[in-house]
Amino acid sequence: MSRQIDTSDVPPVSLEHLLVPMRAAIANGQGLALFNGMSEAAIRDIETIAWAHFAGAPHTRLAVALRFRALLDVFGARRLKQLFLMNGFKLIARAVHEAASQRLNIAVGFNAHKFVLALAASPAEQRRTAHGAPAQSRPAFAVIEGRAAKPPVSQGTAGAARPA
Repeated sequence: MSRQIDTSDVPPVSLEHLLVPMRAAIANGQGLALFNGMSEAAIRDIETIAWAHFAGAPHTRLAVALRFRALLDVFGARRLKQLFLMNGFKLIARAVHEAASQRLNIAVGFNAHKFVLALAASPAEQRRTAHGAPAQSRPAFAVIEGRAAKPPVSQGTAGAARPA
């Protein structure tokens, strides 16, 4: 029995899943895809990579493809382009994170106002509100490139003599 996807409420995907097409776009020289947009042919090339990557999970690959297209579309908004200019490439990881979890209706796309509000907040404020307490952040390029940043080494007193 085939399960259909509800286009009025596309299911959320994990950040790692949505980073697959974004990484493919960057690898193909389309790092400014959010700012400049992409041609239909370029989008189809990226979707081909995503479809091959998620060959065993048809609902995931469809949700990823729909969310990636909607992410490209929402950045057509003037306010988001301005935000991209002000923040640079570090905005990409935050935008992909937001696109992976924000509600998506295919007929209207992502809500540009909600996107602006989510991305305009400082990263520290986002972590605090999302998790209740500040979390250790990973550099944006480490997230996009798929490599995790090493946790910082604490400068504790382990192994050092304590004063009496």
